[in-house]
Amino acid sequence: MMTKKKYSVDELKKIAQDIRIQVIQMLSKAKSGHPGGSLSMVDILVALFFDVMTFDPHNKTGNDRDRFHLSKGHGCPTLYAILARLDFFPQAECDRLRQLGGLLQGHPHPKTPGIEVASGSLGQGLSIACGMALAQRLDRKKGCVFTVLGDGELQEGQVWEAALFAAHRKLDNLIVIIDCNGMQIDGKIEDIINLGPLEKKWEAFGFTVHECDGHNITTLIETMTKARTAEGKPHVIIAKTVKGKGVSFMEGNLDFHGKSPTTEETEQALGELKKQS
Repeated sequence: MMTKKKYSVDELKKIAQDIRIQVIQMLSKAKSGHPGGSLSMVDILVALFFDVMTFDPHNKTGNDRDRFHLSKGHGCPTLYAILARLDFFPQAECDRLRQLGGLLQGHPHPKTPGIEVASGSLGQGLSIACGMALAQRLDRKKGCVFTVLGDGELQEGQVWEAALFAAHRKLDNLIVIIDCNGMQIDGKIEDIINLGPLEKKWEAFGFTVHECDGHNITTLIETMTKARTAEGKPHVIIAKTVKGKGVSFMEGNLDFHGKSPTTEETEQALGELKKQS
């Protein structure tokens, strides 16, 4: 298996800013989508795809590759921007997000190169990832399975059924990452259904629990690497993030959970992001 290019942390930070800029451009052009949850997980996915995950850029369907499933499918603009940058499909497709005849749907679809399984019905992703991880083990494949869930979807009962299964089967090739931005469509997590104490819940369900700053790429890489090399239990990484990260008027603003920016807001957002690059 060929190795991917090795990036410095500064290069990864630059890639993350480029991805944020592209996400805003995509959503503005589409005039629909979910900026808040897309921006909050940019650093997580950049650390994953450009450093931690193992796959051959010239054989993207290799059996021993790591696999990724985006449970919080509404955050797909970030995933699409990353896949395009990695040459899974032409960059031009990003300009046709959510458009009739375009490759990139409003939620991930397996017809899109790089997408393993359709997602977007919240609460189902961990079950899918468990199936992938068990299949990898039964087929004696080396790859790990990574899945990103939103903290709001942890209120779905199916998540915890899947967690029980993962621990029972000792799926130590499964790494669950929680994009823990503290908000969901109807309000703050703590006001809708409080999840705390989240670390103790996952521990009680048989997981090895890791916590980290979801916007610190160095810490993310270290935490993910530690999780993938430890054996005996499935892993969960609680990554503390900010909804709408990088754009001042979107950060922590519920209005931008599922609303694309206007022309004026797009200009302001891009101006802020380019200054940070």
